[in-house]
Amino acid sequence: MNSSIKELIFVFLTFLTLSSFSQNTHKALFNKIDTYLESSVTNGFSGVVLVSKKGEIILSKGYGWADRENKIPNSPSTVFNIGSVTKQFTASAILKLVEQGKIKTSDKISSYITQTPIDKRDITIHQLLTHTSGISNRTGGFRYNEASKQQFLKEFFESELQSKPGEKYQYANANYIMLTVILESVSGQTYSSFLNDYLFEPSQMKSTGYKSINFSTERLAHGYYYNRNDEQWEDWGTTQQHLPFNDKHWYSIGKGDIHSTIEDLYKWHLALKNKVVLTSKTKEIQETPYVAENDKMTSYYGYGWAISQSNRDTKIVAHNGSNGLYFADFVRFLDDDVVVIYITNAFLGGESENVAREIGKMIFDSNYTTTPISKNIYELIHEFMKTNPSVNAEKLPDFLKKELNNEFNDHAILNQLGYSRLKKEEKPAWALELFKLNAKLFPEDGNLWDSLGEAYLKYNMNDKAIKSYTKAVELGNESSRKVLNELLKKE
Repeated sequence: MNSSIKELIFVFLTFLTLSSFSQNTHKALFNKIDTYLESSVTNGFSGVVLVSKKGEIILSKGYGWADRENKIPNSPSTVFNIGSVTKQFTASAILKLVEQGKIKTSDKISSYITQTPIDKRDITIHQLLTHTSGISNRTGGFRYNEASKQQFLKEFFESELQSKPGEKYQYANANYIMLTVILESVSGQTYSSFLNDYLFEPSQMKSTGYKSINFSTERLAHGYYYNRNDEQWEDWGTTQQHLPFNDKHWYSIGKGDIHSTIEDLYKWHLALKNKVVLTSKTKEIQETPYVAENDKMTSYYGYGWAISQSNRDTKIVAHNGSNGLYFADFVRFLDDDVVVIYITNAFLGGESENVAREIGKMIFDSNYTTTPISKNIYELIHEFMKTNPSVNAEKLPDFLKKELNNEFNDHAILNQLGYSRLKKEEKPAWALELFKLNAKLFPEDGNLWDSLGEAYLKYNMNDKAIKSYTKAVELGNESSRKVLNELLKKE
């Protein structure tokens, strides 16, 4: 056998070995991620996940229900509200106008909107893109309330700036709504049509858009939330049912509420990677870390993306978003050529926000293991209350620690549930015990002692109410003083 044939055989065998190793590695990773998500479904997890490594899709799968009533499961083609993941599309549309030579990021908004008042005249497009305009995160109304463009502009211009433009980072949805105003003014198109023409169609994203849908409504994922007052999960419906089908959507547009699938979002990643929609130079500008998002400077904001470094010192470009029910996370480990896209339609709590990052740890550390996503904490507490008498209230923190794999440290949760029960119970039971437990767990919070005093009053335990209100006042809760004085007069 001559040497050249030996070399070919060696290369072929090496290829087979590496290919087999790669397949086994990917299968092991798939199983690890899939087990984590499947085991979470029994706790109420519902959503979709796509994982890609070096251009190969390792996992693309749905979990739980898109529509519980009609038993329609989630799948990679299920359409979800992606929340503030929308911002990267708004930013990309603005950068498309830059490429077309129609605007510059250094332009001031007063160049496009003549009624801009003096204090906001120098705000630039760059500052809107990076949330450094100084506008308050309270500017604008509730996303699904109707509002005209003029109404939004009036509120934007009349609002008080929280800092001088360009001076400080403060994430505010109003920045991206204002970018949409400029986009429509400069392009002469609606937000939806511009994104469709210049971003979605070139990327072959056929299930992505702002409000328009051209597919079966059965593909739309319903949003689900746990109603702590009624103690049950409820169907909120779909975004399209809540978003006005008119031009009065100016609390929503540009900053959130685009709908998409994990399949389409992956196409978007490929379009960015392959310079289909933006040039290399523009993409670099978009993914530049301009301003720190936190005091520790662990994450920076670019144009519609957040930029950070992994513990391996590689670049991460990501953004998440939520409307309170749906939660989406789009994480691109650029230097590693790894993408994790995750969307849920049943927000369970804090762990629901960490799914994509947990998967990232599994990808880069074969020894990393994680536990299933826990049930919604309000649901857990209600389950405990249904199976335990109120005298067992002090066992609740240990129960929660076991179920959540973490210490219970939220002052508000037991207070909220206590007030829900206070309206229902005629005699002292769980409502009072929840308030007592909360004050015991967090004894330095005067508001909790005020709530306990209110519960004692409800059940005519005036002596104990006085002690609770006294403690509240001692801790600086001045709103308790009036009630306390009235009770003392009756003594």
